Amino acid sequence: MMLKQLAVGDHAKVLGFSEAASAYRRKLLSLGLTPGVELCVTRVAPMGDPVEIRVRGFALSLRKDEADALNVEKLG
Repeated sequence: MMLKQLAVGDHAKVLGFSEAASAYRRKLLSLGLTPGVELCVTRVAPMGDPVEIRVRGFALSLRKDEADALNVEKLG
């Protein structure tokens, strides 16, 4: 499942990155989005861009392209 498919309040765990994500992979890793980390979707803009998530104790906003790069597993 992709991050953009989650709704506000959903919790997920990062599984990895999509194959088309080579341009964003290093950036996302440096932001703390490593495989196995848990996140929560806190806000989604009306047009779906950007998406705000809570990860490792801080809020992070991701654009659609960056959010599409993450493969996640919905928790609970």
